[in-house]
Amino acid sequence: MRRVRLRGPNGIEYGVVGDDVVISQRSGDIPLLDTDRLSLPDPYHLLLPLEPPEVWCAGVTYERSRDARVEESAVKDVYTLAYEAERPELFLKDAGCRRTVGPGEPIGIRSDSSWNVPEPEIALVLGDRFDIVGVTIGNDVSSREIEGANPLYLPQAKVYAGACALGPAILTPAPDEPLEIQMRIFGESGRELFSGETSTARMKRSFAELVEFLVRENPVPWGSVLLTGTGIVPPDDFTLEPGHVVEIHVPGIGTIANPVVLASSLAERSPAHA
Repeated sequence: MRRVRLRGPNGIEYGVVGDDVVISQRSGDIPLLDTDRLSLPDPYHLLLPLEPPEVWCAGVTYERSRDARVEESAVKDVYTLAYEAERPELFLKDAGCRRTVGPGEPIGIRSDSSWNVPEPEIALVLGDRFDIVGVTIGNDVSSREIEGANPLYLPQAKVYAGACALGPAILTPAPDEPLEIQMRIFGESGRELFSGETSTARMKRSFAELVEFLVRENPVPWGSVLLTGTGIVPPDDFTLEPGHVVEIHVPGIGTIANPVVLASSLAERSPAHA
């Protein structure tokens, strides 16, 4: 079941995705213009599927991501050690939903970095007992230049305005089988600049293992989200630019598309989902 959150004439409401409609208790059946992107007719607008109190990320969970980090980093061994260690890399991406956007909203890239990339990931929604109650798509937008200069710069590489996107829907319950992840990046002309795909079957760590480490002696509030790492890495000569569009697709969840802007243009504005 796919669950969504939307704004309409009756305010913010919640719905369940049917074959070609969103079923809402307030508005009834709302026709879908696109069943994959979950586009809605005016005056309805798709929102973040939830407003998590905290967004956390796990890193170096795929071998491809490990290899890319080793290549970019001035400290060559730290990412290999993290990949091979029992303890995973975990970091706080957002709190209070101040840096997280939903479907169709702009994601940000840092103006003080010349190498910025999207990181398409499966995002776990955590329940009140730290169980995984659903999954959605996440984009952990990052500066590879800043992180590669020094791993201690990780917060600056990862945490800034518009650095995270979630959506378009929450799939419940969380499936037991592996999930396929596909990403495409388009230029201003609509020309495809990059495409890649992976599967959670290629992850070194399980979802349950990542959650267990996250909540160990850590008061994570229920409703928080944990992004589980990326296995899709664009080539080293690619960087996101304003005007690009990033599309991430996961069968069973849908597609989230976000245009790219400079984070400085987002830093002072009020969250669009508020």
